[in-house]
Amino acid sequence: MTEKLTAYCGLVCTECPAYIAKRTGDDALRAKTAKRWSGPGFSVAAEEVNCDGCAVPEGVRFKYCDACGVRRCASSRGVATCADCEDYACETLEGLIAMIGPEIRTALDALRADA
Repeated sequence: MTEKLTAYCGLVCTECPAYIAKRTGDDALRAKTAKRWSGPGFSVAAEEVNCDGCAVPEGVRFKYCDACGVRRCASSRGVATCADCEDYACETLEGLIAMIGPEIRTALDALRADA
């Protein structure tokens, strides 16, 4: 069984299609995910759907993760996730929640409740 790996934003990396596709070499999953994640002004190619997790210091990250303000902020503050931050739910995090969806807030709120 794979250990649960959580991104700074609270998403579970080990449940993410980019993480799974990289681990399993699943090109069909890469293609399906690239299509689902692409949109106006943001194109994703199947070969870009690979990730080792945003909080892992070494390894491959999905192309957006290197530019992610939440990742940069949490990493610089030395917190495991945004749930551990004294400025939880800052403007940067709220922007990501607006882009990705409320599941981020749900995940982080659950992490805060468990703390």
